[in-house]
Amino acid sequence: PRAELRGLYRDMALTRRFDAEATSLQRQGELGLWASLLGQEAAQIGSGRALRDDDYVFPTYREHGVAWCRGVDPTNLLGMFRGVNHGGWDPNDNNFHLYTIVIGSQVLHATGYAMGVAKDGADSAVIAYFGDGASSQGDVAEAFTFAAVYNAPVIFFCQNNQWAISEPTERQSRVPIYQRAQGFGFPGVRVDGNDVLACLAVTRAAVERARAGQGPMLVEAFTYRMGAHTTSDDPSRYRRDEERVEWEAKDPIQRLRLHLEKTGLADADFFAALDEESEAMGKHVRESIRTMKAPDSMAIFENVYADGHALVDEERAQYAEYAASFADTAEEGR
Repeated sequence: PRAELRGLYRDMALTRRFDAEATSLQRQGELGLWASLLGQEAAQIGSGRALRDDDYVFPTYREHGVAWCRGVDPTNLLGMFRGVNHGGWDPNDNNFHLYTIVIGSQVLHATGYAMGVAKDGADSAVIAYFGDGASSQGDVAEAFTFAAVYNAPVIFFCQNNQWAISEPTERQSRVPIYQRAQGFGFPGVRVDGNDVLACLAVTRAAVERARAGQGPMLVEAFTYRMGAHTTSDDPSRYRRDEERVEWEAKDPIQRLRLHLEKTGLADADFFAALDEESEAMGKHVRESIRTMKAPDSMAIFENVYADGHALVDEERAQYAEYAASFADTAEEGR
């Protein structure tokens, strides 16, 4: 439908704007690090919009588009990268787990959660996001094994952006990633990760299959990381510029925009209004990041032990005295 197509375009455009704003803020010293999703918007928005509210998502640290689809405030994604919290949102509010930095571990978590869903008799599905690099981790292989044996309602969504930092996919696997599913006993499919409608359709099919009790499925979204792995990475050291230029011509957002324009489903007013919305989002993100409260440094001593501990109490007192010494120094300076 026209409204859904326009909505998908809006999702991708605003997600890219947020991502660009976060990258800029990191360059300004407002964030310690940022993992950009540039080029992967279609894979994330297409799959994210295929889910129901009661489905559960286990992301890595780059699923900003999926977070948008789940209704997570974009500014909440910045807290961990600024160092003021460990995530910034309650996973139970949106069925969207906190970001996972450890490579591949969330795939096991998703499988265990899906096994629980099946035992509860629910008809919801679970989806785990990971990259091509994570597919080489033992945790992912273990997750595949358990999901197959227990027929867990989980979708393994691999965003193959073709570079695990500086390692190309061909140095990690002798077969296409989606074909690995055959060895574990469940189906795998490769989808054009730069086509938001294809990602939407394939993910819908996968979650419907899971809800019907037919078990896991591996989806390999073949896409491209147009930017750096993170803001600490320099892709020019290992990747040809010609390769990046070639994939920029397959930009998922521009692809849908051309379709909307050619079919008359969106006009100049639609795109102009979206540009204004993007500017407003950028301003909101900039204002929010600079007003985030720093965490209470004494909080690290809380919840270590349920009933308290003498050693922790001693360490708390020592740290409080140490921190107070800086306040004394500041007073002397005046």
